[in-house]
Amino acid sequence: MKVLAILTCLMLCSNAFAECTTNARGVSRCNNGEAAGGYNANRGTAWKSEKNQAGVATTQTSKGGEAKTKNGKGVYKSPSGKTCVKTANNQGCN
Repeated sequence: MKVLAILTCLMLCSNAFAECTTNARGVSRCNNGEAAGGYNANRGTAWKSEKNQAGVATTQTSKGGEAKTKNGKGVYKSPSGKTCVKTANNQGCN
């Protein structure tokens, strides 16, 4: 199952962009720097991230979590529905 998650992530990156490479930690970087993916062997979680034209990075995990971030600020939604927010002056979860 872990191998399947890695292959899926790598296929998504390589199909969307011409040049993708994987470093020693298993993180994929693509030629334009707009997409990346990886696998955390300790937690068994694959992830992929894409950055839009406004500079907002959307990161999704294989377990259903999603984060939208820009300049160190962002919103995270867990698979269970919990939402966490980090702003310039505050951070917290509901």
